[in-house]
Amino acid sequence: MSDHALDGAIDSPGSTAEGHQGGGWVFDTEFVPDAYSLKAEELEETTALLFGRNSYEAFSTFWPTSPDHAAYRDLPKYVASTTLADDALVDGWGTTKVLRTTEDVADLKQTDGGAIFIHGSADLALHLGEAGLIDRYNLLMFPYLLPGGKTIFSASGADRRGLRLRDSAVYANGVVKLVYDVRR
Repeated sequence: MSDHALDGAIDSPGSTAEGHQGGGWVFDTEFVPDAYSLKAEELEETTALLFGRNSYEAFSTFWPTSPDHAAYRDLPKYVASTTLADDALVDGWGTTKVLRTTEDVADLKQTDGGAIFIHGSADLALHLGEAGLIDRYNLLMFPYLLPGGKTIFSASGADRRGLRLRDSAVYANGVVKLVYDVRR
């Protein structure tokens, strides 16, 4: 689901241009291929992608033609947004549908199919987690503290949620893989 700094921030993993002064932490971390094995594991299970509007707009500018993201090309895509117009969807990137409400996302979860993976979309993941619509958290924790960044976990006001550790690993570059199922 997400790349995180140790303090839970997910803001601006690629660069400071994404908005957080501490951005670029993923690329500032020594590359150890095994530390990214979770990405391939996720892709094996993924049957659809879910984005918030901002992440959809960012990824749809280069993923459709990116050789590194070819495996995502034909997966169904959903965008949770109250503002994105249907005619703003990118052509040639598989079936894409806009979901307008939390209930639309809940209905999608009830359909036959496999894992729906959220890419980026901190606000969406936070909202869906609070609504009880997240079943698993796939986390790569990077060895940085980024106070003030976006997080997918509520700072206050949400009910406590129990998690059950499914998988974990520690890598030579300090990245920690944590996969948690949400206990119901």
